[in-house]
Amino acid sequence: MRKSFFLTSTFIFLFCMLTRAQFTETVKSQLVKEWERAKVYTLEYLDVMPKDKYGFKAQDSIRSFSQQMLHLAQDIVIMVSYGTGKERIWQGQNLETRTSAQSADSVKYFVTSGYDYGIEAIKNIDASKLEEKVKVRNTDETRFAWLLKAFEHQTHHRGQTTIYIRLLGIKPPPEKLF
Repeated sequence: MRKSFFLTSTFIFLFCMLTRAQFTETVKSQLVKEWERAKVYTLEYLDVMPKDKYGFKAQDSIRSFSQQMLHLAQDIVIMVSYGTGKERIWQGQNLETRTSAQSADSVKYFVTSGYDYGIEAIKNIDASKLEEKVKVRNTDETRFAWLLKAFEHQTHHRGQTTIYIRLLGIKPPPEKLF
């Protein structure tokens, strides 16, 4: 009886561990898929904005279109690095204040590089580490939570640029949920 209980318990434990491992790999795969979709969507935003309007501001006191997109790119790198542990690119730089980064071609380069960094970092993380806690300043979050925060942040800033595009009388790209 004890042997049977032990074997059954062991089987259930192993099954749960395998199921959990499969689930975390599925989550990781879904994250990659969503980040790839978001990259395509954001590049559509860059393409619809006329190159000579990247300096446009909806109001003087806020970021220009190019600054919004550079902020989006840089913070993808920062937050994804918290989530994956991958060393950041552009450390010690503030892209949105760099005059040389403001042109349409430069913005597209940095945005593409930011997404590529994030996607590769997520592809290369050991999925079992997604539950690890990472302390940044006074915040103690899981790696997975940092990846979610990064995704929400880029969505927020892309969404802000919708107003810039509309104020110029241009139709923004259609929603891209799938």
